[in-house]
Amino acid sequence: MQFHHHGYVSTDPRVEEASGTGIDRPESLPDVVDVLIVGSGPAGMIAAAQLAKFPNITTRIVERRSGRLEIGQADGIQARSVETFQAFGFAGRITEEAYRITEMAFWAPDADNPEHITRSSVALDDPGGKISEFPHLIVNQARVLDYFAEFAQNAPARLTPDYGLEFVGLTIHDGETYPVEVTLRHTVGDKEGEECTVKAKYVIGCDGAHSRVRESIGRKHIGAVSNHAWGVMDVLATTDFPDIRTKCAIQSSTGGSILLIPREGGHLFRMYVDLGEVPEDDNRQIRQTTLETTIKKANQILHPYTLEVKNCAWYAVYEVGHRVTDKFDDVPPGEEDSRNPRVFITGDACHTHSAKAGQGMNVSMQDGWNIAWKLGHVLSGLAPESLLNTYSSERQVVAQNLIDFDREWSSLMAKPAEEFEDPKELADFYVKTAEFPAGFMTEYTESMITGTTEHQELAKGFPVGKRFKSERVTRVCDGNDVHLGHHATADGRWRIYAFADKARPGDDSPWLRGRSGYTTHPSRQL
Repeated sequence: MQFHHHGYVSTDPRVEEASGTGIDRPESLPDVVDVLIVGSGPAGMIAAAQLAKFPNITTRIVERRSGRLEIGQADGIQARSVETFQAFGFAGRITEEAYRITEMAFWAPDADNPEHITRSSVALDDPGGKISEFPHLIVNQARVLDYFAEFAQNAPARLTPDYGLEFVGLTIHDGETYPVEVTLRHTVGDKEGEECTVKAKYVIGCDGAHSRVRESIGRKHIGAVSNHAWGVMDVLATTDFPDIRTKCAIQSSTGGSILLIPREGGHLFRMYVDLGEVPEDDNRQIRQTTLETTIKKANQILHPYTLEVKNCAWYAVYEVGHRVTDKFDDVPPGEEDSRNPRVFITGDACHTHSAKAGQGMNVSMQDGWNIAWKLGHVLSGLAPESLLNTYSSERQVVAQNLIDFDREWSSLMAKPAEEFEDPKELADFYVKTAEFPAGFMTEYTESMITGTTEHQELAKGFPVGKRFKSERVTRVCDGNDVHLGHHATADGRWRIYAFADKARPGDDSPWLRGRSGYTTHPSRQL
């Protein structure tokens, strides 16, 4: 009897039966593993969640912290990421606890009284759900990691992070079954300070902007820090600013700019406060800007409105940096045909940018998912090892496009109000480019897994190389109105979608129906 997809059960169907490496999973880190993930941030946790669906693969994820992340810095969840959450089964639950962005208000100096700001326009985030059926959310990064951790622990491999272990270095021994020798150091407990080694077939570095994995394979960040600084704070405050619960871009005549983002829960909000240009000889002194100074600056920008901060949950100062790593794996450029990669880097380890476009966590998760399913297929014997070369070629282009977009967006945010020829320039840019930050402009070029556009006219609404846009359909078996894309879960399977065509002149039936041997009532067709 089949009650749920994996048997007759009366307990939570999200908890799958353990199998393979999930049966009697050892508590301590094994001496050899198939995949070692370094870092339990967004890229690392989605990679772990995906690989947990391949119980024939030994995967472990190490994290230098002693436990789960409690407060994360990232919070913007673009619609493409929520689509991804749907594939992992928690889009609905995380949406319920998140703040939902439906519009963005733009404030600028009042033409009649430039010392005051006034609302100049309001742009809807995704009117009518044209871009995606899923919303734009704000939710703490820690909760995103919790959901991926739950998925990984409930999957057949029963994967959980190995906390208290930091990456020290690695050496690659070509020709060995487990060629990547990784040195780790204990950061907590009785073994604190002691080192250990583990051998792996593959390593995924998800260890942030100061990635030691990146350094160990000789990869370099290309780019620089700009000369503009921002103070960012999550605060509880009393204010008479009317759009305090709306995402806002606020530009003043003399005090700089603010990006305002309400937080989940209905009380806290985040402010990115423009601290201005940084002198070349600053020597990072701008990083010492106090919270009180940033609050004072925020009040100058908000004039005539006021902001009285009651509590600050988190505060930081950063300078905008735009960097992309020269390659996202350990294979030197030009040697892809002669060798396959063993070490990969993801997320902040290979691209850094400003936080104001809300892209860091989102793009990092797509990095992690991309390499994880590919490793799953290669290690399961479903794909050749050469598939792994597509990771760097695909994701490096995405990262560069992100840097180019963020450089323009962050420059507009820092631009003095008086330098805009049109007061609506910032709002127009936001509306015009909405699909990019939402995560839907990724378009992979021809490769061993992406076809050419030779026959694109046969599926005009589904561009080759781009994500499969979901549409509502009637499910044949039960007549329910469902989203077709929601049936594509992160289970590691390939799917073929065959769309019914019209009959050719002189034919009694469409080509597809004539070859499928399957007929439905006209009102029940998808």
